[in-house]
Amino acid sequence: MSSNWWETFFHGVALDFWRAAVSEEQTRGEADFLQQQMQLPPGAKVLDVPCGNGRLSIELAKRGFKLTAVDQATEFIAEGQKTSEQAGVAVDWQLRDMRDLPWTSKFDGAFCFGNSFGYLDDDANARFLQSVAKTLRPGAKFVLDNGAIAECLLPVLQERRTLECGGITLDSATRYDHTLGRIFTDYTFIRDEISDTRPASQRVYTYRETTSLLTEAGLDPVAAFGSITAEPFKFGAQRLFLLAEKR
Repeated sequence: MSSNWWETFFHGVALDFWRAAVSEEQTRGEADFLQQQMQLPPGAKVLDVPCGNGRLSIELAKRGFKLTAVDQATEFIAEGQKTSEQAGVAVDWQLRDMRDLPWTSKFDGAFCFGNSFGYLDDDANARFLQSVAKTLRPGAKFVLDNGAIAECLLPVLQERRTLECGGITLDSATRYDHTLGRIFTDYTFIRDEISDTRPASQRVYTYRETTSLLTEAGLDPVAAFGSITAEPFKFGAQRLFLLAEKR
């Protein structure tokens, strides 16, 4: 399995499944949470990285914020550009690696949503957080969404799962390598009797390891939630929403 699996994973049927799995209601709820937790002033400049198809960037742009959206998936960036044009909102779309963030002290807030953290190795994950920190003004907030935190994932980890959404069946076969602290998953998408299997891997950090990475990057953790309703994070929560502040 290639260590850069994400470079070929996010296209075609995988993106179609993701689109079908996320509702407009979920997007609005997550945007509400981000707006509140980042304490964004009117017209704030916000970084969305990686942005996927930009659903959150577009929703926040509709609310008057100035969004910069970064992703390496060509199809998703193209879709975001088209959708934002149709919605009549301006978003600065950037096709680039999430570690390649050229801005310094530009943004009033930033977020990493969609369980997109931990794809890389430890050094590269740390560089990503350092790169995000560099883009933020002092006191700006960063929100990290992660469902692959050890306290979330390991209590409910299933070796095999099957989901159906938007006419696509997803079969996943997962193993956890405790020596590497990573999960390895083969995702098989089935649509119209056509099967497409794609491997993926993600680093499973503990809560403590994650907060240490943020602190070392210059992002001080200030709150941890288990959902977008802002309930406190605890062992067994479905996801971790970690709020940090640029030092």
